Amino acid sequence: MAHQKLYAGSKLREVRARLGHTQKEFAAKLGVSLPYLNQMENNNRPISTTVVLALASEFGLDVTELSAGDGARLISDMREALADPVFGPEAPPLADLRLVASNAPGFARAFLGLHRSYREMHERLASLDEALGREDARATPSPWEEVRDFFHYCDNYIDAVDRAAEWFAGSRDIRSAALDALERHGATLELCDTDELRRYDRHSKRLSISRRATPQSQTFQILLQVALIGHGALLEATLDLARFHSDEARAIAKIGLANYFAGAALMPYGAFHAAAFETRHDLERLSNQFGASIEQVAHRLSTLQRSGAKGVPFFFVRVDQAGTITKRHSATRLQFARFGGACPLWNVHRAFELPGQFLRQLAETPDGVRYINLAREISKPAGRFGAPVRRYAIALGCEVRHAADLVYADGMDLNRADAFEPIGISCRICERTRCHQRSVPPLERRLSVNHNTRDVLPYQVE
Repeated sequence: MAHQKLYAGSKLREVRARLGHTQKEFAAKLGVSLPYLNQMENNNRPISTTVVLALASEFGLDVTELSAGDGARLISDMREALADPVFGPEAPPLADLRLVASNAPGFARAFLGLHRSYREMHERLASLDEALGREDARATPSPWEEVRDFFHYCDNYIDAVDRAAEWFAGSRDIRSAALDALERHGATLELCDTDELRRYDRHSKRLSISRRATPQSQTFQILLQVALIGHGALLEATLDLARFHSDEARAIAKIGLANYFAGAALMPYGAFHAAAFETRHDLERLSNQFGASIEQVAHRLSTLQRSGAKGVPFFFVRVDQAGTITKRHSATRLQFARFGGACPLWNVHRAFELPGQFLRQLAETPDGVRYINLAREISKPAGRFGAPVRRYAIALGCEVRHAADLVYADGMDLNRADAFEPIGISCRICERTRCHQRSVPPLERRLSVNHNTRDVLPYQVE
């Protein structure tokens, strides 16, 4: 794969502002001319190797920050939004979207927010049984989607909460630490024979946990409550910075942050990061070592984005049996569709056919990037006869260049091009013209139909 030039003008401006330098001062420190720096900051030139080395040696900067960020996500999200027929048949070229994402990311997010509001209003109008008689039928962001975007654009890593959880865990047995924390706050724990997983009574300070839950789930729920009653100030301060549009979004995000704290305490960053590489990211060994479920381990692996101690950049997704994405995060270049389900060619959908087994897949996206994907079905029984069993499938993956760090890559032929299955993001923005699983035509292309022929598809994509 050809070396990709690094255009990171907005990041370079952020670094300069953080250091408090003028352009002239910054150019002198980097050993370049003022016009050259100005061109790099405006993405008229790529950042040179000399500047990258100067940033590292002169300022001790983690140069991976230059390529980090949400540029790829913004481009992917804008491409999907602009595929909406409301914008007409001619979509802006990819080069224009790259310029917007790198030079005006605030504008890109505002555009995506406007399009999201339009879609939500359109859906309300199209569904009269929901819209009629509702006082809140207005174009406001969905609280759930707003919270999901918050974590998405934070790279699913919340530094202050992560470090607080790591400090809380220390080197102690985590369940004992959680019980001690409850006792310090005057709370008591009881295990109850109930379908309700967790309930906390603020007046009696009694925490009830279902004895039917697995030990991992019990510990996780105890830690979640510890986060709410013992680290409330930290959670509220983080929520203040997020500036959500509604009380509902803030309330959902608070639960999300408490969940984040629980996962980070169960699997403290430093210890988990080291164990992940030591075991070559063996989910079962990590599950046993940290007393966490397979899903918890997979999700935690996707959060290892701490500056100076980054893990392998993974994507993580969870889908239900209808193919709807219920959890998604990507620290890779692969981005998930914001609306609808995942590509049917991903192995995550086949996991339901083989419960309890890990499925491996080599895959290539339309942009030519190759991945190794791991999928597994996850069942969540209620712990009693007759209760419904919740079934999901999870997928964890990374670019194939990290295969040496994955035990799951052993024995796979990574050098054979036809070993990689062609996958996409969603049909309406996928550029593949002969996919046998295509459900709808790509919105950016014109179609031709010949009544006298039938190929893989009942139409041809021009």
